[in-house]
Amino acid sequence: MRAGPMSDLHLLPQDSFAPVCAGVVGAGYVGLTTGACLAHLGHHVVCADIDEERVERLRRGEIPIVEEGLAEVVAEGLSSGRLTFEVGAAAAAADADVVFLCVPTPQGADGGADLRYIETAAAQIAPVLKAGALVVNKSTVPVGSTRAVEDVLERPDVAVVSNPEFLREGTAVYDFLNPDRVVIGADDRSAGERLGDMYAGLNAPVIITDPASAETIKYAANGFLAMKISFVNAIAAMCEAVGANVDDVVEGIGADQRIGKAFLKPGPGWGGSCFPKDSRALVKIAADYGYDFTMMKGVIDVNDEQKRRMVAKVRRAVGLAPGRGLKGTVVGVLGLAFKAGTDDLRDSPSLTMVSSLIAGGARVRAFDPTVDVAPEGAKATVLAGIELVGSVREAATGAKVLVIATEWPEFAKIDLAELATLMQTDAVVVDTRNLLDAAAVRAAGLRYDGVGRR
Repeated sequence: MRAGPMSDLHLLPQDSFAPVCAGVVGAGYVGLTTGACLAHLGHHVVCADIDEERVERLRRGEIPIVEEGLAEVVAEGLSSGRLTFEVGAAAAAADADVVFLCVPTPQGADGGADLRYIETAAAQIAPVLKAGALVVNKSTVPVGSTRAVEDVLERPDVAVVSNPEFLREGTAVYDFLNPDRVVIGADDRSAGERLGDMYAGLNAPVIITDPASAETIKYAANGFLAMKISFVNAIAAMCEAVGANVDDVVEGIGADQRIGKAFLKPGPGWGGSCFPKDSRALVKIAADYGYDFTMMKGVIDVNDEQKRRMVAKVRRAVGLAPGRGLKGTVVGVLGLAFKAGTDDLRDSPSLTMVSSLIAGGARVRAFDPTVDVAPEGAKATVLAGIELVGSVREAATGAKVLVIATEWPEFAKIDLAELATLMQTDAVVVDTRNLLDAAAVRAAGLRYDGVGRR
């Protein structure tokens, strides 16, 4: 297990409250974490998915995603009998008192969330739901989605509530079991309290509000965090312009308790499955109700600009004049996942940079500890055109520029002296995560370019 917050996880007592029979529709990142953690809390959980192969793997305890601590809680649930996996939404809902909808809500063409998967799941569980059951929207959904689910269910004897997740990829299990708060949106307060009882023992405040407010809380939280990252990236650009050091600037402003240091770490821009989708959905939701959310538009624009700035750093490292291509330039890239601790490539800033470099004629040789050198399926399509290698050494060999694109801890321990012997003469390390000590890189005979650093 990778070192991190999970090392401090304390197992909760299983008899701290009355167990509930729960169904989870969707065994992806959110659904699998939700199901396994609810079983860890003592509930009896049936987790269902439409992918038969995935279900078979999960029954064997094989985890299809990289997520710290998830294998352990799944294994615990399987051995205790509190967690089972089935095929199809109806199997999860048939005997459940509470059914969690944890299906994808991809970004639509207009920037809003696509609710087709939610509506399909609701239609599949409607005929088998027990009278008095709760149906819980756990997926990130637009304001008004509880009404949409109610309309599909056509079950007045069933309550629909909102219960957004606030899980960070890489620390999702820890976040579920150690939440800052549990947010529940329910028109019927008694339904909200029933759901709140499932989280007893987590030692976190339970906020029960109306569904529209709960749904807005989720988008607002992600929008604010994306704003903090875009802000510090814009400050980093300013630091480079005026000759300031962003590390010192962050230390100075982060010491202010009104601001704090969280999410004030400059980098190549934000990505993943949540921030890009949710920030655009927030703009779309506001527009649908007549508000032009110009601040959020600016946050998105700064993020797009940051990715372009990272590519510009590579071009400057090579010494290219504007308009000249990168043909013949070997660029090593360390990290393809959108952040460390996960294998998620969705909207990864690294892939955005790599695509731009390849389009400019560069030969990109990349290594990520969670990416196979011969990927299959969807990953093979996403990574087409990239020369995938199995080590840092291979990525660096013969490279004119080495880009640190994901903050994997092992990249901070690179043997810089060896690195200098592998790369071309007068090579450059473009450190988009400020992971390395700039002076140490230069002492090894390499040039260095970080984010917001002198």
